[in-house]
Amino acid sequence: MTYLWDEFNIKTFPAETIIFRDGFYQHELSTLPPDLKISKKYDLPVHIVFIGEIAGKTDINCEILVPNQQVFLTAKINTKKPAFLNIFIKNTGKNSVFNGKILVQSYGQLEINEKAGHFAENTGIFISNKVVAHSGSDTKLFGVVEIAPGCEQCDSDISFTALAAKDAKIQFSPNQRISVVPDSAAHSASIWHANQAQTEYLRTAGMSGAEIKKVLEEAFTNDFI
Repeated sequence: MTYLWDEFNIKTFPAETIIFRDGFYQHELSTLPPDLKISKKYDLPVHIVFIGEIAGKTDINCEILVPNQQVFLTAKINTKKPAFLNIFIKNTGKNSVFNGKILVQSYGQLEINEKAGHFAENTGIFISNKVVAHSGSDTKLFGVVEIAPGCEQCDSDISFTALAAKDAKIQFSPNQRISVVPDSAAHSASIWHANQAQTEYLRTAGMSGAEIKKVLEEAFTNDFI
């Protein structure tokens, strides 16, 4: 698992891995086949890693069909050409939990659509997104999580956070559709800014504008994945 940190700068833990680079399955780095339909119970969590550059239309489909299974998605991607990323999550495994962390460097036109659903009781779906929207970029982020009828005791959260250049365009829309009272359900969207004291401290330390920008970006992203 150390290769995830050495090569991709992704935090590691004992897991069965399914790894994609630039949208292509990496057989030599994976312990499981590329099928993201989890129909077998594993002793370890399943860790799906999606790394690299995307362009055009890209789909990530994950379905949990077994109970008591933990599944993690770590996506660390960048876009320079127009890109459309669709992420579909379906949790039908009682007591199973999906945790997704998506970190995107947006340099051009990007649209992300996330659709997730709880279709068994006592399931968890947690999707956290961070986007660095660079100068001139146009980024749209849409997400919805559904808790289906009869699916009690679910925990659900979807969030979008962005660090955006002054001339970047960005649009958020996180949503929850709830048909039964959950244990917890949340959705949020925010723009991250360094406060004036932080910026002044870096400036008085002798950093240039470009260096300050780099440090703030690292502060925004480094604690995420």
